[in-house]
Amino acid sequence: MTPKRLTKFKKTVARRQFDLTVILENVFDPHNIGAVLRSCDSVGIHEIFVLNTEPGLQKDILELGKRTTAGTRKWIDVQYYTDADACFSAVRQRYDHIYATHLSSSAKDLYDLELTQRVALLFGNERNGVSEDALSRCDGNFMVPQVGMAESLNISVACAVSLYEAYRQRFRAGMYEPESLEQEQRAELLQEYIELHESGRKRGRIRKIT
Repeated sequence: MTPKRLTKFKKTVARRQFDLTVILENVFDPHNIGAVLRSCDSVGIHEIFVLNTEPGLQKDILELGKRTTAGTRKWIDVQYYTDADACFSAVRQRYDHIYATHLSSSAKDLYDLELTQRVALLFGNERNGVSEDALSRCDGNFMVPQVGMAESLNISVACAVSLYEAYRQRFRAGMYEPESLEQEQRAELLQEYIELHESGRKRGRIRKIT
């Protein structure tokens, strides 16, 4: 490994956000999942949760190709579930709040959310959005403000917009400073990145947890 590559790893790990994540529910198009992964990597998210409860999506292996993810799959941990109880239980163990994108009279504006907390953002599929079951497990819902005729955005676009609002808030709060908390976790992640680099191992095939 070159010194330049090692420095890149150290800078990336130093800015990883261990208290911000994304949940994707029944997203059909792997290209949308890939685009979400790229946005997550860009703002420093180190893991996401993929929940597939619809019969046609409940596969033992989730396939995400390098072209789809632009190489970011290797550096982000994808937690893949087909059981909603297990998925949300795992999320609740690590994050204090779950907010879903959902148009309703009670939805908050994205820019009114406090995104410097330990928070997970839930996005539904391209056809039906977030399911009623998933909504019942959330602490609230929000919407990305729009002023056009169409009141919807592609899921990967909505996710990118939302994550960059989180980035803005966190950057202002100093949460991307290299001297930060969770040093032990960062050291473990750096070692994982080094081992992935040296082994050349790919992470395109994700086995479901449950």
